Amino acid sequence: MNKLTALSLSIGALSGVATFLAVGPASGVFFIWAATIAWAAYFFLGATKEALVNTIVCGIFGVVMAWVTALLLTEISPETLLGFPIMAAFTVSVSVVVLCLAASIPQLACIPASVLGYSSTFAYLLQTADKLNKEVLLGVSLDNPLVVISLSIVIGTYFGQLSGVLAAKWTKA
Repeated sequence: MNKLTALSLSIGALSGVATFLAVGPASGVFFIWAATIAWAAYFFLGATKEALVNTIVCGIFGVVMAWVTALLLTEISPETLLGFPIMAAFTVSVSVVVLCLAASIPQLACIPASVLGYSSTFAYLLQTADKLNKEVLLGVSLDNPLVVISLSIVIGTYFGQLSGVLAAKWTKA
């Protein structure tokens, strides 16, 4: 089988498994959109062992940075002198600068994967009702983005690796 067909079939089959998990037994703790972002990042970064590590480590670093930022956002009073929108924009801007500057640390050098983790976390917090609050952010639960988004990134990255391994086996067959 040619490489494109093998990869298409392996991704298709595994996307069915991932979807089953996301809407079935892992619903609410495994988000298919966060997983497929990590899955794609794994391939975008070269589909190597280094890509696997970078996607997971930097993706989770992005989650942590977004989590810290979200905690800071919950401290901004709606009555603040400059207004919440300006203070929120400033807070996010500073956190993104820190996220990018952290790339000077070799283990955190993959800025795109860090940004994907950061963005996925805010997608969860801003699009899921009642998640952007201290109770959720500091709670030890499966609502906490540190847990659910990190878990989705790890699982999605391994789905990417597995789809590549399957495609390689099917190409050789």
